[in-house]
Amino acid sequence: MKLKDTLAVNSFDYAYLTKRIYKYIKPYLFRIILGFLIALPVGALDGVIAYALKPYMDEVLIKKNMLLAYIIPFGIVAFAALQGLLRYLNDYLTNWTGQKVTNDVKLGLFKKLVQMDAKFYDENSSGIILTRYLTDPDTASKGILDNLKALMSSGIGAFALIGVMLYNSWELAVVGVVVLCIAFLPAAIIRKRIKKASNETMKIGGNIMTDFNETTQGNKIVASYNLADYQFSKFSKEIRDSFDVNMSLVKRVAWMSPIMYTIASVGIAIVMAFGTYLVLSGRMTSGSLLSFVTSLLLLYKPVKTLGNTLTTLQTIFVSLCRTLELFDIEPEIKDSENAVELNEIKQGVSLENVCFEYVKDTPVLKNINLSANVGETVAIVGNSGGGKTTIANLIPRFYDVTSGAVKIDGVDIRDIKIDSLRHHISVVFQDNFLFSGTIRENLLMGNFDASDAELEKVVQAAHLDEFLCEMSDGLDTEIGERGTTLSGGQRQRVAIARAMLKDSPIIILDEATSALDNKSEAVVQKALDNLMQNKTVFVIAHRLSTIKNADKIAVINEGELVELGTHDELLAKENGFYKRLYEMQFAKKDTVLAE
Repeated sequence: MKLKDTLAVNSFDYAYLTKRIYKYIKPYLFRIILGFLIALPVGALDGVIAYALKPYMDEVLIKKNMLLAYIIPFGIVAFAALQGLLRYLNDYLTNWTGQKVTNDVKLGLFKKLVQMDAKFYDENSSGIILTRYLTDPDTASKGILDNLKALMSSGIGAFALIGVMLYNSWELAVVGVVVLCIAFLPAAIIRKRIKKASNETMKIGGNIMTDFNETTQGNKIVASYNLADYQFSKFSKEIRDSFDVNMSLVKRVAWMSPIMYTIASVGIAIVMAFGTYLVLSGRMTSGSLLSFVTSLLLLYKPVKTLGNTLTTLQTIFVSLCRTLELFDIEPEIKDSENAVELNEIKQGVSLENVCFEYVKDTPVLKNINLSANVGETVAIVGNSGGGKTTIANLIPRFYDVTSGAVKIDGVDIRDIKIDSLRHHISVVFQDNFLFSGTIRENLLMGNFDASDAELEKVVQAAHLDEFLCEMSDGLDTEIGERGTTLSGGQRQRVAIARAMLKDSPIIILDEATSALDNKSEAVVQKALDNLMQNKTVFVIAHRLSTIKNADKIAVINEGELVELGTHDELLAKENGFYKRLYEMQFAKKDTVLAE
């Protein structure tokens, strides 16, 4: 699934959203309910203050009741202080629960993310993934409780204020509430526009994040090719697009606030005119009118800014829907219903009539038949783009075959539990990924239960000791993001040691030495020889010098297995494909194979 193609279909199906988010709210339900309960008096106290103006006007200012002249102001201050305290408690609980819910949602999403297959990462840029898995949950989880409590508090306050209005004059209350309902009508038309703008903003935000990632990770390419202006131009375009989308939404939404403001002002004008008539005709006191108008002003205050409030809330619902959609994405590579454990490999690995295509109707592999018995080394060679690495990706089931089957001991790997399958396979890539942290931490990823003696053994076998002795912290040396403080050869040796510590019976070496100079390659090759001992090995190689001792050499050309045999057998073939590769690499140079 391409994340940028999201539709957020159920953004305004509130029953659906509530049902889906409930599992994350449930553990904190008591605090959430407590927060809502505290929100009730926060809103209701607005009505108390508005009501207090009636006796203050009628009893103090008109009838000169001096006792109430002291009691009422201090009472208002006390109520305001109580309201402030409750508001603080409400804000604290809202932020606490919001953060907790957000963290749980992020943990759930990250658990899903690490289970996604290679195709998912092929189809989605890092920027889109970061935006969808980090920004959307923040927007949704943190904001929804806060805004719902604010709406609830405003709603309770509105009922309290309407109660005060009805107490003072039911006739004026009817006028005020009717005008209020009219003021709310424009809000109903903005939802689709908000959803479209929010989705567009998400896509642009993902592109912006991608620009940052590519600029930081490709900083040397940016510098060496003088791409600073080019990258800046791309980023500037994304910023302009973001501005245009946001301003497009503003143009369509911002008019609501002035319209609502105008409608509310008309309501206040009508109430004041009609109220004055009621006071002059003796049907209402001056204090009742003051209390009523104050209640109406407090009631209309949120209406004046309703455009921005609803825009925020609807954006939250769109983000929430997009977040929940992420939980529905299922990896294509997953355990079958009756998948079995792989306990021991007794026979070997076989590819039977394997066909594969990354893009439909564009075959990459065509009817590949290849096997490696236990303890055998099979080398896979051929021109670039011929499908060698694809074979390496199919064995640990990073992708599923289009047709045919990859089998271990005669069992289709699609019928083996994925964790069990990959536990028996170690892969060393051409550009191995090392994680930020220490060398020790990276090695232990091969086996977290390894002892110090086992660590020392793989350090020796992978020839790590040759450069560790030069580092003051040894295995506890910090290597930076992606292992940037190490050379290419050093990174490869750490990756090989990690694979050694895993001690899997199947080893896949995907051009593990092709990017190294001759000196580094010689050291790494020694480490690889130690890694390969008594293992079933698939070697994808560009340099033929690394595979001359393989039990079998499979030659792949344009997705087809064109030759299979030992090094000597293939060299003996007149006009053979492998022989031509050999001659291109070595016949015109000092041959490495002759050494």
